Amino acid sequence: MAFENFIVTPDLYASKGSRFTNYIIDLIIFMLIAFGTLFLLATLFYALAEDTSPMDNFINGLENINPLLDRLLTAIVLALLYFSTETLLKGRTVGKYITKTKVVLVDGTNPNALEYLKRSFSRVIPFEALSFLGAEGRGWHDTISKTYVVDIQKYQAKLKAHDSLEQIGKNIENE
Repeated sequence: MAFENFIVTPDLYASKGSRFTNYIIDLIIFMLIAFGTLFLLATLFYALAEDTSPMDNFINGLENINPLLDRLLTAIVLALLYFSTETLLKGRTVGKYITKTKVVLVDGTNPNALEYLKRSFSRVIPFEALSFLGAEGRGWHDTISKTYVVDIQKYQAKLKAHDSLEQIGKNIENE
């Protein structure tokens, strides 16, 4: 399929409901990964270590961590998880697979790693979730990274129609 002269338009955008569902599903998945990883590491440490006081000190330190530092570390880990997931799965997360949506650039192509990185760390901006209240339904992490979350079925249908029109134009030029 050709992306020449293709433009993502608002009719292709994923609905606000799909976006919210993506967020909830991805948040649950990321929490399960984080807690599962911590549980696994703690279990391994306690099973292998003769002296468990370093792990006890670490766990006590986590319980008494500064709330601002806790939010910052959580945001960084969440951003890195979004970055790695969207990069490895070519613009998709588990939530986006379930809602049949994906991230693309304005010309319909897949973003590169830098654009996924911008997108992921833009989610850390305080009150970023409020940016979805606008009529367009694009968050700051979309506008800053210049990406769009589209409904895959609508996107593929428009891309197919666009490709057909491009082929007709080329056939007419060749005659």
